[in-house]
Amino acid sequence: MGEGEKMNILAIGAHPDDIEFGCGGTLMKMVKKGHNVSMLVMTKGEMGGKPHVRQREQLKAANFIGVKKVFWGNYKDTYIPSNKQVIATIEDMIKKTESEIVFINYYEDTHQDHRLVADNATASSRYVKSVFFYEVPTTQRFEPDVFVDISDTLKDKLKLLTLHSSQVSKTGVEKLSILESTKSCANFRGFQARVKYAEGFKSLRFLMNL
Repeated sequence: MGEGEKMNILAIGAHPDDIEFGCGGTLMKMVKKGHNVSMLVMTKGEMGGKPHVRQREQLKAANFIGVKKVFWGNYKDTYIPSNKQVIATIEDMIKKTESEIVFINYYEDTHQDHRLVADNATASSRYVKSVFFYEVPTTQRFEPDVFVDISDTLKDKLKLLTLHSSQVSKTGVEKLSILESTKSCANFRGFQARVKYAEGFKSLRFLMNL
């Protein structure tokens, strides 16, 4: 990413709030630098709440980040298939947004939608020069090899996640909020990256422009 060069970025998530947890801090930094960020959310997350509520929360969060456009895959929550149609849906969005960087769910995850989005998006993004997997609370065996310092955007990332108000307490762990989980994760990834707070990514491909 050259100095002054504006990039098109597409962040893909299975559900509303996946993207915000996994790369919200990074996306805010990218927008502040003038890059164009779009989102593709594959479902409306209806298994985790009312779909119209979750869709509204997603749009508020995207607006907070400064996302250029939110696209919807319109697949049924927990029933995302793995087939040519899904691959084409994602590929069409990559082409439409002319994205040079793509962020996607990680393929090792306890939630089937996250795994299937990763599988489909890996095929869809085969011609994209920089593709990164991000983590969410259900991700397993995640070993990042790229880090982004979000020490200056963590407070905004926490505000961002509060916009998904219907999901803040839905961690599956008693008395643990998504905000506490987010901060703990950022602190741990920051320690690995030798900064205070960071987001970690696993690169599928990473073209470094020098």
